[in-house]
Amino acid sequence: MLSKNHLLALALGLCFFACTDPKNTSTETTTTTTEASPIDAHLSKYVNVKLTTDLNALTDKEKQMIPLLIKAAKIMNQLFWYESYGDGQKLLNSISDEKMKRFVEINYGPWDRLGGNSPFLDGVAAKPAGANYYPKDMSKEEFEKADLPGKKSLYTFIRRGDNEKLITIPYHEQFKAEVTEVSDLLNQAADLAENAGLKKYLNLRAKAMLNDEYQKSDLAWLDMKTNTIDVVIGPIENYEDQLFGYKTAHEAYVLVKDQEWSKRLAKYAAFLPELQEGIPVDAEYKKEKPGSDTELNAYDVIYYAGDCNAGSKTIAINLPNDEEVQLHKGTRRLQLKNAMRAKFDKILMPISKMLIDKEQQKHITFDAFFSNTMFHEVAHGLGIKNTIDGKGTVREALKEHASALEEGKADILGLYMINQLHKKGEIEGDLKDYYVTFMAGIFRSVRFGASSAHGKANMIRFNFFQEMGAFSRDEATGTYKVNFDKLQEATEALSRVILTTQGDNDYDRVAKLVAEKGVISKQLQADLDRLGAGGIPVDVVFEQGLKALGL
Repeated sequence: MLSKNHLLALALGLCFFACTDPKNTSTETTTTTTEASPIDAHLSKYVNVKLTTDLNALTDKEKQMIPLLIKAAKIMNQLFWYESYGDGQKLLNSISDEKMKRFVEINYGPWDRLGGNSPFLDGVAAKPAGANYYPKDMSKEEFEKADLPGKKSLYTFIRRGDNEKLITIPYHEQFKAEVTEVSDLLNQAADLAENAGLKKYLNLRAKAMLNDEYQKSDLAWLDMKTNTIDVVIGPIENYEDQLFGYKTAHEAYVLVKDQEWSKRLAKYAAFLPELQEGIPVDAEYKKEKPGSDTELNAYDVIYYAGDCNAGSKTIAINLPNDEEVQLHKGTRRLQLKNAMRAKFDKILMPISKMLIDKEQQKHITFDAFFSNTMFHEVAHGLGIKNTIDGKGTVREALKEHASALEEGKADILGLYMINQLHKKGEIEGDLKDYYVTFMAGIFRSVRFGASSAHGKANMIRFNFFQEMGAFSRDEATGTYKVNFDKLQEATEALSRVILTTQGDNDYDRVAKLVAEKGVISKQLQADLDRLGAGGIPVDVVFEQGLKALGL
């Protein structure tokens, strides 16, 4: 629970957090600030976490690379501001209240990402489903009818040209000055790189920033095995586009590999083909073979920027998203150990003490939390990427619902993988630890709101589990208790629902699933409100950068 002093320190310390640097571009909004009390409540959703690592593990040249990579990452903030809102600088300049300004910075706009994207500034309308990727007055029907090459590209904006007709603008043209600077910074970092794989990746990524052709650099990133410094940078995830789910958002992570923890995780990737065969669905829904070059690694993250820094913060990464690359070579799964530990200590444990049955609280462990998160990322590689009718990718077929279903698949198949590996003796400890920690994790994640892909996935799973009796709620104590046998049954049942819905190219079915089960019930909302009233933060904000690192 956060004390009054802690909350005060949070409010006073806001100016020391890593600031975003919004790009100076199009849309206009005139705003006025609200009362001080509501903004204090908004800010109390977040707890400050300092991002550091052991710099003694780095060489002198690796230490010299960090400022270059952080500078490149900060430019991703500018690009994401434009994608999520528009003219972020003009918005910030219109706000005199420093607390309100800080909350806008956290959200990269005037919509509360942990509050269902509801506007929190006076005079601001609802957030457009397509963010700033499409014209505000464009309908889905107009887009779908338009004979427009590249309209579904991951790397184009849709705008109106002559005669108000829709046109496409490639990212590298819209952001020419910014990506040119990023490319130069990545090339400078490559000149310092002592690891051949890292040098190749940085040079290829620098080139990709200038033409939006990322596949070669994605393949090079997968080939890296022994580097300690790493960076994930560019337009990557499509969560921000809730209109179609086509457009990707710019982001960056600067990372330092934990070599010891990574060695412990390496063995699990070898089990992917066997686990794929054992998924409880018909053969046609698991006919694709996971890429053979899959890796599991642990990192300290030392800088977040752009999409991954907006609202709730990522604690694990599974990339690349390119379906061709995944099937050909696989993916890398990066566990962000320091950020994960912070969320466990400051958020998950306090939630567990309030909402988990007292006798089952002993099963909440960091090792289980780490494993559940890790196997969620691994499970993205299971199932299928293309519909069984041969008409294209699951992402294209399910449009704006694809991300929610994919996150739901990863959650549920991650639990399936843990169960299978525990049976084989490859995972130690009490299986109940993983199940109870998984249940507590739902309460943590659903507080991000049901408007996000992860939030919808959490609610689908929570409501499905509830219907199957996978857990029960004690009315007297307001706590939840896992029913272990029924949870296993529910896991298999939901796996079948999600995987067949993905494979069948049935947009209407997934839309119905999201509409019916991707919602928060009154009882659950009341329990979540208890967490807020108890001072338990929803997520973290970072004190990050060179000063935090002592560089």
